[in-house]
Amino acid sequence: MSIKVMGVTAGRKNSNSEILLKEALIACEEAGAEVTMINLRDYNILDCTGCTSCTIGMSQGKNVGCVLDDKDDKKKIMDVLLNQDAVIYSVPTYDLMPSANYLTFAQRSLSYETAFLETIGAIEHRDRVAGLISVGGSTRAWQSMALEGLQATMFTTDMKVVDMILATRVPGPAQCLLDDELIARAHKMGENIIKAVKTPVEKRGWLGDENMGWCPNCHSNALVLGEPQWDGLHYPIECQVCGAGGNLEQTEDGKWKFVIQKDGLLKDRTTVEGRARHLEEIGRTQGGFFENPENREIVGKKIIRYKEKTFKGI
Repeated sequence: MSIKVMGVTAGRKNSNSEILLKEALIACEEAGAEVTMINLRDYNILDCTGCTSCTIGMSQGKNVGCVLDDKDDKKKIMDVLLNQDAVIYSVPTYDLMPSANYLTFAQRSLSYETAFLETIGAIEHRDRVAGLISVGGSTRAWQSMALEGLQATMFTTDMKVVDMILATRVPGPAQCLLDDELIARAHKMGENIIKAVKTPVEKRGWLGDENMGWCPNCHSNALVLGEPQWDGLHYPIECQVCGAGGNLEQTEDGKWKFVIQKDGLLKDRTTVEGRARHLEEIGRTQGGFFENPENREIVGKKIIRYKEKTFKGI
């Protein structure tokens, strides 16, 4: 069977995000892959309503899907996307972050959270790999949360990111075509994706630029000060993306590096096991709320103040 690779973009037609994605997909096609590509601008994707129906169902051991499944194109896309061996995402950067139309699509994926659904036996496990391309008009300074924002949307559908590209200083339509090295790098991503798919799952690893990012686990460039988590676990420093925990250590040459401690991958969001722990957290917090009638009674009384209060609109 041929390797299935899907490309997802959210940018202007025939411009930088789409061009770089197509170059990566060309490499996949040259390697014999069956290639599919969509631009989210061609589809109707509604905002998540925040109803929590999907997670309430999961906490009760049920796969209830999304209440919007029959109202837009999200499920149509996901039925294809989740049957791929690899997916390459190429998204423009707006205000440091991935574009809103992509995030609207990605944040509707909670009802497809593979770790949760696998835990309750609703679906079979499937190994997938992903490549990420963020495209913007400036340097990293104005794209500081772009790749990290994309990475954060990979967990729910269990995509193992094996390569990432931050395409900088290409604000003009199709301006990336002036940068032969960038085009070649996109082609290389396609080759890396095929290499990863052909590698046994247990041996798949990072194929992107060496030493990219602060985190040696997910290669993100974002660290935050740790704080006690819901179960008391605490790391001095955490990776903002994957949740790896550890501390900063100074090297002999005076530079700093993030070192993951012995139990620092206990809640690694890039793994099914790590995300399954989040299901436990949701069960404790959300489940505890709904299971205790007193909680809902208190809320029911206090919310009257806010339901009855209105302000002038525009």
